[in-house]
Amino acid sequence: MSEAGSEPASEAGGQADEQPGSQAGAASGERTHREIQIILVGLMLGMLLPAMTMTVVSTALPAIVSDLGGISQLPWVVTAYLVAATVAVPLVGKASDVIGRRPLFLAAIVGFVIGSLLCGIAQTMGQLIAARAVQGVAGGALMALAQATIGDVVSPRQRGRYQGYIGAVFAVSSVAGPLIGGVVADQLSWRWVFFLNIPLGAAAFLVTRRFLRLAHQRRAVRIDALGAALVVVGATALLLLASWGGQELPWRSPVILGLAAVALASVVALVPVERRAAEPIIPLRLFREPVFTIGSALTFLVAAGMFGAIVFLPTFLQIASGVSATASGFTLLPLMSALLVATTVSGRLITRWGRYKAFPVLGTALLLAGFALLANMTADTPVPQIAAYLVLVGLGIGMTMQNVVLAIQNAVPTGDLGAATAAAQFFRMIGGTLGLAAFGTAMTLRLSQWAERALPGGELPGGLELDLVASDPTAIARLPDGLQEALREGLATSITFTFLVSVPLLVLAFVLALRLREVPLRETAADRR
Repeated sequence: MSEAGSEPASEAGGQADEQPGSQAGAASGERTHREIQIILVGLMLGMLLPAMTMTVVSTALPAIVSDLGGISQLPWVVTAYLVAATVAVPLVGKASDVIGRRPLFLAAIVGFVIGSLLCGIAQTMGQLIAARAVQGVAGGALMALAQATIGDVVSPRQRGRYQGYIGAVFAVSSVAGPLIGGVVADQLSWRWVFFLNIPLGAAAFLVTRRFLRLAHQRRAVRIDALGAALVVVGATALLLLASWGGQELPWRSPVILGLAAVALASVVALVPVERRAAEPIIPLRLFREPVFTIGSALTFLVAAGMFGAIVFLPTFLQIASGVSATASGFTLLPLMSALLVATTVSGRLITRWGRYKAFPVLGTALLLAGFALLANMTADTPVPQIAAYLVLVGLGIGMTMQNVVLAIQNAVPTGDLGAATAAAQFFRMIGGTLGLAAFGTAMTLRLSQWAERALPGGELPGGLELDLVASDPTAIARLPDGLQEALREGLATSITFTFLVSVPLLVLAFVLALRLREVPLRETAADRR
């Protein structure tokens, strides 16, 4: 494949694409700082759409059920998006190496806006779930394409100057998303949670269409249809297994065991299929590059570990400190603030020094320390002390995640940039989903063990279920005073146990970071190899 950037330079379909070296398709070294900033604004808006949606929608779920009913189908509002987004990532990443990233990015923005509109006008839970799947495909594409396009626009050596922009997207979405979702659902309607994506998407489309110009030479290729089918089937089975196992269905149920068998068979079949394909969805040659292999495994493990803090810590604080659900969300501010600072500072130091390995090593060490401290919390641990632990976690994530992506993009040939970036993101999403499932199972098992020891008959009085109390800590108030304190301690212990489960994963992540190879950073974005 011959590729200097990744997008068609012309807007009209009948015009020839610009060749490498043209003004519109200039490499990052030929762009001004202001030009890169303008392009990044469009990419950030595109990334903000899916990043914000995940956190905003979760807050509006009660209002959705109240309006549409179908509470038994409610998990699919989240699951349909997650599965569609994850499956789309490797497919779109590879397609962008062939077709070009600009047209696919613009199409993904349009698709996300259409999906949001369909969500907003849905009249039944089934319609909403279908619309969420449409939104998920576009959302996964936006995340994969934005990261790869940044690799096209900015050279690895200079990318550190702009990493703060990327960190800001995730920090803002994680903190502001739940707040915006709650306010919009309460003051307007849950439908506006989706309608608000329309002006944001329009802005992203206009900025990207106007300013993003990268050269790309298209060529006819044979579509790896079988490889794509195996990726879709295998990833879907794995994600459904993680979403349902231990929650909707027992781990040993026929459905869960069947999904595990399908996922395993798909992976086994994918290897020979991709080895023979002319343009494989996930090129196996990437795994011959140690930086890609170790970096992908590293993002998988870090994602699996960090989801515990983001998902379970607000619940812990509601239980231990008695704060409201809204206030507990703000306790993640130290984590997100530290993440943003670490991403920005480490990126600038990488630009100055031209070396990146030290930051994933230090970052995984800080993550390990942070989770070890979180695992030792009790219901009496002061909130400021918890905030200090979260600063360590935020610094660790900020030093690790984006810098590993930088290392991967720097190590692979330009023609595989989209596939490599998307594959790394795919492994991160799978890791986060599997980690969340593992943490949920660990918490449930620990809580059940506590109940058998502390409760008569292992059951709560008043018809309450342990699962209900674990998902809605306010239900504790319906119990007798003497039992409330005991249950808070039991829940707190169960949640901190999930942090303990993450410690071995982060030990392995630290070992992998030590083995990450330092490759000299390229000075240009379009470096053919």
